Amino acid sequence: MRHPQRSRRPSSFRSSWRPLLAALAGAGALCGPLLAHAEATLYVANVGGSNEQMYRQTIIPAFEKAHNVKIVYVAGNSSDTLAKLQAQKGHEQINVAVMDDGPMYQAMQMGLCSKVDDAPVMNDLYPLARLGPNAVGVGMVATGIGYNEEAFKKMGLPPPDSWSVLTDKRLKGKLGVPPITNTYGLHALVMLARMNGGGEKNIDPGFTAMTTQVAPNVLSWAPTPGEMDGLMQNGDVILAPYGSGRAVALQNTGFPLKFLYPKEGGIALQVAACPVVENAQPALSQQFIQYLLSPQVQATQAQAMGLGPVNKTVKLAPDVAARVPYGPDQVAKLIAVDWTTINQHRAEWTERWNRSVER
Repeated sequence: MRHPQRSRRPSSFRSSWRPLLAALAGAGALCGPLLAHAEATLYVANVGGSNEQMYRQTIIPAFEKAHNVKIVYVAGNSSDTLAKLQAQKGHEQINVAVMDDGPMYQAMQMGLCSKVDDAPVMNDLYPLARLGPNAVGVGMVATGIGYNEEAFKKMGLPPPDSWSVLTDKRLKGKLGVPPITNTYGLHALVMLARMNGGGEKNIDPGFTAMTTQVAPNVLSWAPTPGEMDGLMQNGDVILAPYGSGRAVALQNTGFPLKFLYPKEGGIALQVAACPVVENAQPALSQQFIQYLLSPQVQATQAQAMGLGPVNKTVKLAPDVAARVPYGPDQVAKLIAVDWTTINQHRAEWTERWNRSVER
């Protein structure tokens, strides 16, 4: 399954990493006493690219110093990390896994994650962040609608406010929808099902709407966010299901993309962490996860990576807050999909999509 590309972050975010180092050093010190014994090693799996660079420069050093530990960053997308956890079961090397919420639910169902310890910081989290006893959200983006504001004005179209805009015949030949293998496309399918009397446990109404009402409008089923960005910039597509983080990246190029949370609700797409079962550093694993939930790291992720904070005590500057899911009112409106049901039927739905939607 494809996942939103969290690794590509706008340069305007990255320019402010250095001033955050001092604050992060303080956060690392709060997460536990310095270890008296020889330097340990903690293996942390997370996505690569600029995300890895940011972790190495601004998040990891403070924790390493505070805990006398060497962190080895194991880069790979969420599917890669899930496969590594499966391959290592019984002889675990990865200590902490950071993945998108869909694969994380799979990891929990497979028994690859151990229980997340209770800690004071857990009391500061939005309920949405508690994926279960064995994993916790450490940041979030939202799936909503992205559209070319200038193109809509030129066509005399009103600003959209609902997922139902995907069925608007006036967008015929100008609509982009990612396939079901991309989380944005999957989210759109689930929302169409919910709006038509179904949902994750009854996906048929979603497929009916996608096949009969949405597909005739679609110019491209672009499989990656980068391809959808290109279609937007070329003017070929003027509206598509979008992630809030991807929207920020495109907006930073000067493109007139408007991102909206539809009135039926935007969908939370969380980045989650879990301590790997029976790993060699259980205490450090728990401390690192607690560190990721600290206000300082949460603010850093929002500014540098476009991840909305799951810690409700975090205070963001207005310009950063405007770009991410932020604050109790906005977070309360986000929808958490039923990943347990989705993962049970994902292969079947993908086959059905390929057979009936993208024909």
